[in-house]
Amino acid sequence: MPGTPADEPRAPTPRSNMSSPAQDLDEFEGEALLGDIGDAMEEEEGEELFGDNMENDYRAMPHLDQYDQRNLDNEDYDAMTIEDRLAAEAELRQRDRELGILRRDDRELFYDREDDEDPRNKRRRAEKAATGEMDDQDMIESIENLEDTKGYTIKEWVVMMGPRTEISNRFKNFIRTYVNSRGQYVYKEKIRRMCENNQSSLIVEFPNLANKEHVLAYFLPEAPLQMLEIFDEVAKDIVLSMYPSYDRVTNEIHIRISELPLIEELRTFRKLHVNQLVRSLGVVTATTGVLPQLSVIKFDCTKCGFVLGPFIQTQDVEVNPTSCPECQRGGPFSINMEETLYRNYQKITLQESPGRIPAGRVPRSKDCILLADLCDRCKPGDEVDVTGIYTCSYDGSLNVDHGFPVFSTVIRANHLVVKDCKQIVQSLTDDDISAIIKMSKDHRIADRIIASIAPSIYGHDYIKRGLTLSLFGGEAKNPGQKHKVRGDINVLICGDPGTAKSQFLKFVEKIAPRAVFTTGQGASAVGLTAYVRRNPTTREWTLEAGALVLADQGVCLIDEFDKMNDQDRTSIHEAMEQQSISISKAGIVTSLQARCSVIAAANPIGGRYDASMTFTENVNLSDPILSRFDILCVVKDEIDPIQDEHLARFVVDSHIRHHPSNKDHKDDDAVENEMQIPQEMLKKYIVYARENIHPKLQNMDRDKVANIYTQLRQESLIIFHT
Repeated sequence: MPGTPADEPRAPTPRSNMSSPAQDLDEFEGEALLGDIGDAMEEEEGEELFGDNMENDYRAMPHLDQYDQRNLDNEDYDAMTIEDRLAAEAELRQRDRELGILRRDDRELFYDREDDEDPRNKRRRAEKAATGEMDDQDMIESIENLEDTKGYTIKEWVVMMGPRTEISNRFKNFIRTYVNSRGQYVYKEKIRRMCENNQSSLIVEFPNLANKEHVLAYFLPEAPLQMLEIFDEVAKDIVLSMYPSYDRVTNEIHIRISELPLIEELRTFRKLHVNQLVRSLGVVTATTGVLPQLSVIKFDCTKCGFVLGPFIQTQDVEVNPTSCPECQRGGPFSINMEETLYRNYQKITLQESPGRIPAGRVPRSKDCILLADLCDRCKPGDEVDVTGIYTCSYDGSLNVDHGFPVFSTVIRANHLVVKDCKQIVQSLTDDDISAIIKMSKDHRIADRIIASIAPSIYGHDYIKRGLTLSLFGGEAKNPGQKHKVRGDINVLICGDPGTAKSQFLKFVEKIAPRAVFTTGQGASAVGLTAYVRRNPTTREWTLEAGALVLADQGVCLIDEFDKMNDQDRTSIHEAMEQQSISISKAGIVTSLQARCSVIAAANPIGGRYDASMTFTENVNLSDPILSRFDILCVVKDEIDPIQDEHLARFVVDSHIRHHPSNKDHKDDDAVENEMQIPQEMLKKYIVYARENIHPKLQNMDRDKVANIYTQLRQESLIIFHT
């Protein structure tokens, strides 16, 4: 082994003339501390490496001139292969990195080009980029395992410098580079349209984000407040890079998340949903006015006039400065009205959609806060799809009522869409549309639809036909934008007890895209139309929607229509003909939309229908209300042995077929159901037809309609005189 022999003689050197690095270093440090050589060191341009006593560095030091035998390996080894050598070098590099971390050395010394993919290198580059020392292009893939939160919660992880910068760059890359199946840049085009319309919201579809940046999609529902704050900053930077002067239009750009896959019912919100991104459906029952809310606040010190701020006002904590940095006094402070920034604020109340309420349950409601450009997007009666953050808010009155501390919960909306037939049609798949078009070409389609209306009820084909016409509706007309003519068809079913009138209404409630069911005995005028109440918290008068308003663009079903008093029935005259409800109470003067069909069921006077009297004489309804029904259906319980036998067989067979233990009549059901359309497909068929089919009368049909109308008028006149 190479080394310096320990037994080789050397001339001893006097101690006074010895010069060792350690000795020189001690003297140098001591003199530097005393300040003796400070001026001399400043004048020298460099360090003298070769001195007069440099040979003393090679003096004999017996305890250092030999190797420790314990650290020597005298064994012979074979030559290493290339693979073994590379593995050994990688192990040495790993050891050097660990030593550098332990010693707090400059880790740059232990990295080379081969270590660029190391996660620690990427994190270090992320920190550099955050301070502006690295270009964004080098940052796109700086933290490979962003989902590894290192034991932190997601909320804590995303606000750290490295992860926050990585999230910003990944989202920026997503907005700039995401393309659809046709190769078009989706969000660049959305930004262009947004700026053309002077808007401040950019809608991002959650499935697109999940496909391109699954880590961001994973973080977003768990830490929505922090993630959306980052997204908004990135969106503003991108918009200003494309349109530098757009900050004159708006100083905020908001990212709106749509198409969140999981939909929660209002009654299923629990503690685990707090501070998470949620999506729910509901009907707007009440709205407040649009109010200004403090966003960025500045205060004036009344003692010295110094302007404090700006302070960011949040929903949780009220900003209240404690002292003035200029005069060091504790106030008082007043809000600087000129420099303080405001944003729009509105609170709405959501109630569960009528078709989504479990049987026998009371509908639940939840307050929802709309900010910025989301305000005034909806009105009472609209069915909305809300995506937002489920948060807690302190309510002192709620604590007084319960007697112990509880928090009220609200949904802070991030995205809101008013649902209508267009939205439902857009949700149909290509297979659904193909099946609907194929069904429409069947020459028996009218008979199949009628056979599919309440198939468990025997007979009554004319009533089923009338209900079918009401479900599909007519064509609303507004000639010259001066006089609106309704296109919805109102139906009144009157007949003997026990003839399945209520069952018809219940079936329509299930098959209609939007339906509200009520009874005449349990409904009042304000319950059917709208009413005004005072908000218990803000003491502001708000408007609450009734059944007809909630059924806007749908069907309102009223059972026991004859049990309503005359005053309540009079209140729905305007809703049935003009399809609007005018309100003038408590300083609120407005008109609500009630564009719905009314299907009602009533019993005749005396319990049974008398064929010797007119329809008007058989029901306890006034002529004005009867004139608003387009179809009057009479159902009588007549004694007919043949019809009774058919009815009995139908009922018995229906019970046998639907018995849980019966498995022998499946083939019979298949033959019978050839004419019937599945209920879910029938619902889609009705929605598609209402939105896309707009029939028009041709010239050859006008005379026919005129003749039929004349004949009906003559027949009614003859019956009236008789």
